[in-house]
Amino acid sequence: MKILVANLGSTSFKYRLFDMQDERQLARGGVERIGSPESRCVVQIGEHRDERTGPVPDHAVAVRQCLEQLTAPGTGCLERADEVAAIGFKAVHGGRTSGVQRVTADVLRAMDEMVQVAPAHNPPYIAAMRLLAERLPEIPLVAAFETGFHQTVPDRLRYYAAPYDWAQKYHIQRWGFHGASHRYISQRTAELLGRDDLRVISCHLGGSSSLCAIRAGRSLATSMGMSPQSGVPHNNRVGDFDPFALPLVMQATGQTLDQVLDELANRGGLLGLSGVSGDVRDLEQAAAAGNQRAQLALDMFISEVRRYLGGLLVELGGADLIALTGGIGENGVEVRAAICAGLEELGIVLDPSANRQVRGEGPIHAAGSRVQIWVVPTNEELIVARQTRQLLEG
Repeated sequence: MKILVANLGSTSFKYRLFDMQDERQLARGGVERIGSPESRCVVQIGEHRDERTGPVPDHAVAVRQCLEQLTAPGTGCLERADEVAAIGFKAVHGGRTSGVQRVTADVLRAMDEMVQVAPAHNPPYIAAMRLLAERLPEIPLVAAFETGFHQTVPDRLRYYAAPYDWAQKYHIQRWGFHGASHRYISQRTAELLGRDDLRVISCHLGGSSSLCAIRAGRSLATSMGMSPQSGVPHNNRVGDFDPFALPLVMQATGQTLDQVLDELANRGGLLGLSGVSGDVRDLEQAAAAGNQRAQLALDMFISEVRRYLGGLLVELGGADLIALTGGIGENGVEVRAAICAGLEELGIVLDPSANRQVRGEGPIHAAGSRVQIWVVPTNEELIVARQTRQLLEG
């Protein structure tokens, strides 16, 4: 069985193709600038790379063009396009619909209900899924929602202290996100240590960040709440924020609620605080040159990660392993060191040399550390492929 896993943007389509017999990645590629006369379609199959330019008007044409590259005589990895059993999507927010679902009209309606809390994610997925269902009806579409991994979070950590019927009627609760990444970390760390009873804190740190407490492979608590804008600060999204500040900003600026929310969702986070960039690499460079706001943004990000890390440690009653993943978690040497600094009393001791030298997957804890610390590159696409296969197999 071959599964194509899609990652969608409003003008982009990226994918990985897996052979699920041995979970081998056969190809990766995608199309950029969809809708532009200068669209670029790229595929990498082993050592072979094929790149084409030209107009790609919509996501359906993008998928067909990618399938043409994958089935090209002599260079493709498929004989026929119908070898693709399904397209799996790392869908973000379905509200009342979670887990792994065949894409239907009702699933799309559920995603549409959550557009206001996932404005950067849901609209391009909804539009592309509808288009693909119409234009490519022969290929099953499967949505693996990021919220699905957190369905095991207990009610005491899921509910807000708001009127109870808000959760029942309007689905106002802590949903949690980055489910595919945290699920992969739970499975991979169990393989690394040869145990299925681990207490793991998964730290997905990147352009968007969240932490998750995992006990025996199941999500117990997570930093994100109702929307992907919550939790620790993100590159351009605010993170946790007191909603009672909104009327004050609206009154002072004359902006509407939608305008203020747009500021928080697109020009907040590390970008808004620093005024420099939302990219930690840029912030580290600016801070080294003496930019105090860049340093403030870095300090706040690290402090918020540590605050959630402490809370999740208490919830788990300690940890066996802390996993760092995502672009920052995998590459941010200084950030990793700052997060773990001064935690010796909690049994968390980083090895500075290992932290500097690690490339890809590997341990970075000191020999005497009670808690293991690992860098673990995530593989969200493989998780979605596995979930898609399981759904198709019934």
